[in-house]
Amino acid sequence: MSLLDQIRYPADLRRLKKNDLEAVVKAVRERHIDVVSEKGGHFGASLGVAELTVALHYVFDTPRDQLVWDTGHQAYIHKILTGRNEELPTIRTRHGLAPFLRRDESEYDVFGAGHASTSISAAWGMAVGRDLTGDDFDVVAVIGDGAMGCGLAYEALNNAGHTERDFVVVLNDNDMSIAPAVGAMNKYLTGMITNPAYNKVRGLVKEVLHRTPTGVGDIMEELAGRMEESFKHLLTPGLIFEELGFRYVGPVDGHDVGQLVDTFRRVRKMKGPILVHALTQKGKGYERAEDDPWTWHASGPFDKVTGKGTKKSGGLPRYQKVFGKGLVELADRDPKIVTITAAMPDGTSTDMFAEAHPDRYFDVGIAEGHGVTFAAGLATRGVKPVVAIYSTFLQRAFDNIVHDVALQSLPVVFGMDRAGIAGEDGPTHHGALDIAYMLSVPNMTVTAPKDGAEMLALLRLATQSVDGPWSVRWPRSAVPAQVPGIDEIPEIEPFTWEVLRNGGDCVLLATGTMVLPSLEAADVLDSEGIRCTVVNCRFLKPYDRAVFAEMVRSHPTVVTVEEGQITNGFGAFLAREIAELDLRDPPSISALGIPDEFIDHGSRDGLLAELGLDADGIARHVRARVGRGVRVESA
Repeated sequence: MSLLDQIRYPADLRRLKKNDLEAVVKAVRERHIDVVSEKGGHFGASLGVAELTVALHYVFDTPRDQLVWDTGHQAYIHKILTGRNEELPTIRTRHGLAPFLRRDESEYDVFGAGHASTSISAAWGMAVGRDLTGDDFDVVAVIGDGAMGCGLAYEALNNAGHTERDFVVVLNDNDMSIAPAVGAMNKYLTGMITNPAYNKVRGLVKEVLHRTPTGVGDIMEELAGRMEESFKHLLTPGLIFEELGFRYVGPVDGHDVGQLVDTFRRVRKMKGPILVHALTQKGKGYERAEDDPWTWHASGPFDKVTGKGTKKSGGLPRYQKVFGKGLVELADRDPKIVTITAAMPDGTSTDMFAEAHPDRYFDVGIAEGHGVTFAAGLATRGVKPVVAIYSTFLQRAFDNIVHDVALQSLPVVFGMDRAGIAGEDGPTHHGALDIAYMLSVPNMTVTAPKDGAEMLALLRLATQSVDGPWSVRWPRSAVPAQVPGIDEIPEIEPFTWEVLRNGGDCVLLATGTMVLPSLEAADVLDSEGIRCTVVNCRFLKPYDRAVFAEMVRSHPTVVTVEEGQITNGFGAFLAREIAELDLRDPPSISALGIPDEFIDHGSRDGLLAELGLDADGIARHVRARVGRGVRVESA
């Protein structure tokens, strides 16, 4: 029986001797490497917190004690130790373990985590709730992997500090988020920890204590403690946290499980807000991930010996790569174009822009709201900012979009990656809401391209003639066809739709990624005697009113198709516009899109098929509705 077979839950871990924990750390690391190398998934962050995870579950009485993880890609080893080891190979697959933390998956997942910097706020709420209800347990927030660059973390620290409530924050300081961490706080933390003066003082204190005779040891220990505390305030990261009201402990070696256990045991006896600063290395235990934690943040299946990917890649590039290359070409011609991202240079391919135009590239860290308002400020000076952020993460900046950009009609371009179904990363990462929330913003131009070439054409149009904010969305998938250079792509007339085929029975008003499946569905239906018109509605707002009116008046059935949530989406928007036409004999109207629910994780193609957002599903929807008198329906 292997060691991990003996540890199904943390209670089993706590029955082991402290000296056995190094073996546990080694076993969970090997298990994590084995599973991710075979199945793919988030990789480096969990490797970096192996000792931290073991120590926390060993010292604290989880699940009674509440352990709140930030950015759940750190939590694979947490899952191994909390009853899900056998299921770990199902992670990120349909009906398998979730890629992040979910309250409905395990009682040990006390708070769902997918977006960064939520742990301190949530854990503080639990601590206050504990005290209000008269309960007695510990609450620990684990934050790091770049999440301390987000303002939400400091809002929570500010609120929790200078109170008498017992509350522990563990700062997992690995100098990384997904890309290397950026900003003044990261420089402050790393700079102070490596300051020679501080380390010299720490060494001197330890040396004096070691030499002190037993008889005067207590006096010298107190004196040394005061010396170290004084220098800590001057030279270490403890200063800022102490000023916020937290008792600072650290920095401690995040890869010394024995030291971590001793530290957490002492911390459990302390009162009030405590912050433990643990230094870790992202990717620890797998040499390639240690050397290149950026690349190994997440991975597809790979050979764990050679590190080479084992999944065959398709022949066509992904949308993000096409975007990155096209954006560089546009910036080569226009010196006013700048690019902003929020800790996702590789995921958005803005790393290409950073290499080509480093003086015009800005990674603001995990601070989406700041990134948007920063872009608004740039736009006031005649600069052309392109903000490249995942659709799901841009939700965090909605207020900034509304009040700082749109209200002032500032020309900021939003490039929304991972729009629609994001696949294996699940509901925290699906970009299901951006059509609905962008349509609701006055002054916002909302666009969705049918392919990679049209994406670049819309991006070019946005940077050349934009008057006010503009959004372009694209999916997490490969482009459907090769994309020429930016100069070879035809211009698009602003706010025009494109009629791709004609038929008298039904019109499919399709947006973005749904245009090509709608064409496929129309071909199938044509062989059955159902004639469909297909329109590429690349401009969702403002839209092509002339083509819209013609289509609605000339077809008895109108079906809108979008890869976005149906509630308040493009279909709902056009249903209202059709009602405004006050037609004597209005068509039946139905809408295809993502239903009003959170969609689970699974392959992108598989999920789209389940939702009826593929050619078969669209054809099935049209068959059921042609000739029916339904006025407005959603699928």
